Amino acid sequence: MEFSKVVKKRKSVNAFSGKKASWKDVLEAIDDAIQGPFAGNHNNLRFLIVEDGGMIKELAGLCEQNWINESGLLVVVCSDDTHLENIYGERGRIYSRQQAGAAIQTFLLKLTELGLSSCWVGSYADEIVKEKLKIPQHIQVEAIVPIGYERRVKGAGRKPKKKLESVLYWEEWDKTRKPAFFRNREEDYDAPEYR
Repeated sequence: MEFSKVVKKRKSVNAFSGKKASWKDVLEAIDDAIQGPFAGNHNNLRFLIVEDGGMIKELAGLCEQNWINESGLLVVVCSDDTHLENIYGERGRIYSRQQAGAAIQTFLLKLTELGLSSCWVGSYADEIVKEKLKIPQHIQVEAIVPIGYERRVKGAGRKPKKKLESVLYWEEWDKTRKPAFFRNREEDYDAPEYR
């Protein structure tokens, strides 16, 4: 699938069909996720795959999002800031968050390309999640990603994303301009300021 199509097709899914995703596909997506940028080329990420239904149910409760139960497989993305902090000081923690975010996004895009649905869950009881999964205290839980196949929910639509020009500033904060690029896009730029 063409990259732009994968990006536009990816969405956060919170209703799964119950059909379980193949862990082999999940491994392929993780492998792509760890090919991204890492500060000083130090990969500090770890991926914990959970398939046990009882544990998934517990984690869904710790996230206060019961729909996670429907996924059948989830991945807990973790990072170890220790090495990066030893090298870069306080900035190491920032680099860790940045590279975790980049890897998670790549992971989600690869899952989409493979025909799987997912959701980036960032709300959970960190310490209890660590305890349940025997994750060491110095490790950060970056995200919990339920994975499966979307169950279509009648009446549920996708919220439109912002248009490109609504997120751009030029040269300084709050300074905008209307470049010719916008006139060439397929979207509805019929207003006089775009002509």
